[in-house]
Amino acid sequence: MSPADPAGTATAPVPADPAGTGAVARLTGLVAALRAHGFGIGTGETVDAGQALDAVGFTDRERVREALAATLLHGEAQRPVFDRVFDLYFPLGGAGTAEEYDGTPAGLASLRERLAEALTAGDGAAALDRLAAEAVGGFGGYGTGPGSDGWSSYQTLSRVRPETLLARVRERLGTAPGAEDPAFTERLLDDEIRRRIEAFRERVRTEARRRVAERQGRDSVARRAVAGTADTVDFLLAGRAQLDELRRTVRPLARKLATRLAARRRVAARGEIDLRRTLRRSLSTGGVPVRPVFRRRPPRRPELVLLCDVSGSVAGFAQFTMLLVRALHDQFSRVRVFAFVNRVDEVTELIARGPTDPAGLGERILAEAELTGWHGQSDYGTALGEFADRYAEAVGPRTVVFVLGDARTNGSDPNLAALKRIADRARRVHWLNPEQPSLWGTGDSVAPAYAGLVEMRPCRNARQLGTLIGRLLPV
Repeated sequence: MSPADPAGTATAPVPADPAGTGAVARLTGLVAALRAHGFGIGTGETVDAGQALDAVGFTDRERVREALAATLLHGEAQRPVFDRVFDLYFPLGGAGTAEEYDGTPAGLASLRERLAEALTAGDGAAALDRLAAEAVGGFGGYGTGPGSDGWSSYQTLSRVRPETLLARVRERLGTAPGAEDPAFTERLLDDEIRRRIEAFRERVRTEARRRVAERQGRDSVARRAVAGTADTVDFLLAGRAQLDELRRTVRPLARKLATRLAARRRVAARGEIDLRRTLRRSLSTGGVPVRPVFRRRPPRRPELVLLCDVSGSVAGFAQFTMLLVRALHDQFSRVRVFAFVNRVDEVTELIARGPTDPAGLGERILAEAELTGWHGQSDYGTALGEFADRYAEAVGPRTVVFVLGDARTNGSDPNLAALKRIADRARRVHWLNPEQPSLWGTGDSVAPAYAGLVEMRPCRNARQLGTLIGRLLPV
């Protein structure tokens, strides 16, 4: 059973192209869209995908899907994005207009009845695909042009309401006679029905995207309307489930960063060319400096200090960064982590022995650390001042400080003098801001003022975070 096909296996052919170059255009468009989502697909893999298509043909769409997945993907985590993009470039059938479907209340009742029958029978993908096309065509269109100006999966699902069919389907299926534990059996049955309903909901989303792509172009929709992988999820928009998914990327990302930092450290250890010794050695080769001599640098690992705002929507960003630094601790001579809302407290030990999921770590920090005073809003000025006064010994000439936060002070004094004191003591201070630069300085944001004192960089997702840490840390 295909991961993209939870309700069964479809054997529908890929729609034929009028010219032989159509398949090539679809494949190159698919590869370009996947690259836009951060997939590392090279020319050789694209050629392999073309040869795989030549081998499997176009008579079975699911076989085409699996052939392309086997040649283009590097991990199972990429599969959900691949499946959504594949459905745009290799769609099922053609979309009809709204007039071809019955969008009346009677038509809606008929559709819901046939959907309940399909869910009860556990019909395969083809039946659910037909019902999804009918649902979107009849109830998902909006606009005033011929047929429809657009298609909405949200509008379709809010009108069809497939989740309300659970009781009806459960009643038709019933509990298996002679079951030893009827309650347990009913729970299993409900889970299976919910799985089938979610499969239909996903097909509705796919059908809506396909119809929009026919009007606006596949390339545009593939980049704009398809959610990316976990490491491209915006920290400020990530929910608990997405943060939990991000947690699984911490260790692979940490291993990659550790390898990159070790390689940079090996290169940096060579130091600068020792001109006097190089010229002396060149005498044995007629004055040609065949083998330059370098001044060896003693191996040093930087000290790292994290100063993290753990309030509100930026908390997920801070929590994920803490977990990443914990996984990277061997790359530093010393790591200290401080959290704040409007007061600062050191949480290094809490990070070292805390939970491995971002949400659980955040809950423990808020429960055990003293981060708030008389109010619960973030106050960067007070926090920076307290850090500069109480923890000045944590920052020295070998220390790199990362400040994590959106620089929104809720109208309080930003205390630029405290940040300057920290910057003067540290080797380097980097401020990672999870907001997009166009929002800096709007509302209660004092990001431009802080950016005048330290380097401030946008860091909106895990991929950007890994890139910045790998590039900004000294060796």
